[in-house]
Amino acid sequence: MQKYIALLRGINVGGKNKISMPELKKTLEDIGFQDVITYINSGNVIFSSTIDDGEKIKKCCELAISNTFQLNIAVTIISAQELTVALQNAPSWWDNDSLSKHNAIFVIPPATAIEILEQIGIEKPEYEKVSFYGQVIFWSAPIKTFSRTRLSKIVGKSSYNSITVRNANTTKKLRQLLE
Repeated sequence: MQKYIALLRGINVGGKNKISMPELKKTLEDIGFQDVITYINSGNVIFSSTIDDGEKIKKCCELAISNTFQLNIAVTIISAQELTVALQNAPSWWDNDSLSKHNAIFVIPPATAIEILEQIGIEKPEYEKVSFYGQVIFWSAPIKTFSRTRLSKIVGKSSYNSITVRNANTTKKLRQLLE
């Protein structure tokens, strides 16, 4: 049995796509996942599964969410091992400056991190730092100049629907909860 995190995209934001975390927990338990816990209201679910195929797990989650909540929510699945390795390979500047925003951008397959970065455009080193490992893009930008970054302008682009964003604190807490 392996541990995974399901990251739901765009739920409980601005009153849209409302999903109760206790109901989501029960929904995933009902389809056979074990040790299910949710973390904060933004759609982070940690669980164990005997299924060892992230794509199959993703489809199971999306179907269960659709059937239970009547919502078509994109989900990305990352294994405990994948998240651990990604965080071990995070750049040294990520989450290392209190005057900056630090996000982990999780790419939702079939998109890839390289495709997302190509669609967003060239990094603006004077305003942001960007790196990636696997399907996780690490991004940091000073709060003062955040609006000048390329990633702040992703809303409305086709790549926006292929990502879900978590801040560094949430990402690190999810890793901790996997233990």
